[in-house]
Amino acid sequence: MTIRRALVRAALAAALCAAAALPGTRQAAAETLMRVVMHSDLKILDPIWTTAYISRNHGYMIYDTLLAMNAQQEPQPQMAEKWEVSADKLTYTFTLRDGLKWHDGAPVTSDDCIASIKRWAARDSMGQKLMASVASFQAVDPKTFKLILKEPYGLVLLGLAKPSSNVPFMMPKRVAETPPSEQISDYTGSGPFIFKKDEWKPGEKVVYVKNPDYKPRAEKPSWASGGKVVNVDRVEWLAISDAQTAVNALIAGEIDMIEDPSLDLLPVLRSDRNIDLFDYNTLGFQYVFRFNSTQAPFDKPKIRQAAFAAFNQQDFLQAVIGDPEFYTICPALFVCGTTFASDKGTAPYFHSDFALSKKLLAEAGYDGMPVLLMHSTDLQALTNLAPVAKSLLERGGFKVNMVDMDWQSVVARRAKKVPVSEGGWNAFLTAWAAADILNPVAAAFLAANCDAAAPGWPCDAEMERLRDAFGHETDLAKQKEIAEQVQLRAIEIGTHVWVGQYHKPLAYRKDKVGGWVASPAPLFWGVAKH
Repeated sequence: MTIRRALVRAALAAALCAAAALPGTRQAAAETLMRVVMHSDLKILDPIWTTAYISRNHGYMIYDTLLAMNAQQEPQPQMAEKWEVSADKLTYTFTLRDGLKWHDGAPVTSDDCIASIKRWAARDSMGQKLMASVASFQAVDPKTFKLILKEPYGLVLLGLAKPSSNVPFMMPKRVAETPPSEQISDYTGSGPFIFKKDEWKPGEKVVYVKNPDYKPRAEKPSWASGGKVVNVDRVEWLAISDAQTAVNALIAGEIDMIEDPSLDLLPVLRSDRNIDLFDYNTLGFQYVFRFNSTQAPFDKPKIRQAAFAAFNQQDFLQAVIGDPEFYTICPALFVCGTTFASDKGTAPYFHSDFALSKKLLAEAGYDGMPVLLMHSTDLQALTNLAPVAKSLLERGGFKVNMVDMDWQSVVARRAKKVPVSEGGWNAFLTAWAAADILNPVAAAFLAANCDAAAPGWPCDAEMERLRDAFGHETDLAKQKEIAEQVQLRAIEIGTHVWVGQYHKPLAYRKDKVGGWVASPAPLFWGVAKH
């Protein structure tokens, strides 16, 4: 046995033993158990405080939403039984469906939903734009409330039905009143699963159990909408960071699913007749390079434009994805193949024009200050991105200091607005689900409202004017014109660089589980054990 194989088996054994032996683990013989490996370990439990997808996935387990998006990208009632819109388009009245309970048994009320919407809106790019047009909320009775606008706004329902980060999850009023800048400490939800905090051990496992009081809707599930029917008693997310270890566990039948299998190992998985692949997020993902606009050297737009000139999508996609079957070279900010896709303004960029990059740096007076680039080392989908960025930036005239850390450390550090010398940062790379970035208001990295923006904190009044105009425009042709102007402005001020589209399937034991629901996020309702 090679040293590597021995280490792999030892890591797998440790993870599975820890999952089986933690105090409080239920071992009822009739219990239906799913064991899965997600794309990241879960350390941040507040899906409103962070846009990290593992926290979003956790949110879908234990919370529910007032509205939800179906596969046709249409808002549907979820916790709401119905909604009504006044003739003047200024008042939206929402009525909650019967039987909604928090995990502690208390009924879900209008006050809970109002407080949850306000907290979500303080953090989310769509929510911020929505609240700019909101005059007030009014709780009519425990099951009915009104959202009253100052002026008609076209994205009310799309915002409240947002399917990915930040998802407007509903929380009890006492929890939702936690300041948006602070993380919650009470994880009471009303969703289909209950989080077992007493069994949560970061670095080993997360445990969820079926919520016996959850009342699914009658409709079939479609994306995040419809009936959330739970067919298993218990779901365990095991922290197995080594890709080969996870694949070995799946082949051996010791786990049921891997959310983010290494593409290098897909041939191995495809060769096993008991394993199948499921492309749950059919719209795919987009890789992005995010600047910290508040810290030198990326505090100058022309220096940010130099990064546009230095980058090309092929290098990033080939290094991380490799197989052209799973990636697309796409200059469009708003995702190729979707409504607002355009190549407007991209011609000078995305093909590694290092001479142009160096010219822009010289014009901006770049003095060789190193860029601190955070490098996520523990996620298969991200690990190879930062080294490519470092190489391309250096060839374009930058100096780069790449710092290795796990993804949760990136998430924590990117929230810091302090200088690099005090633990801050200059840049990082991540991925957005396409469903998050389909228009100028939804795309969080386009928000340029200074300190209220997503980490990176761009500050640009013209970008905000354009995003406001898009939100209030109802004519599709005019929306497309505004979206192109937004793309031009995003390049001009350098909010972030989009460096390619891709999609990745999850891998699962088809002889043991089935019933996966297609959605921008991996969902665990509808799934059943054979």
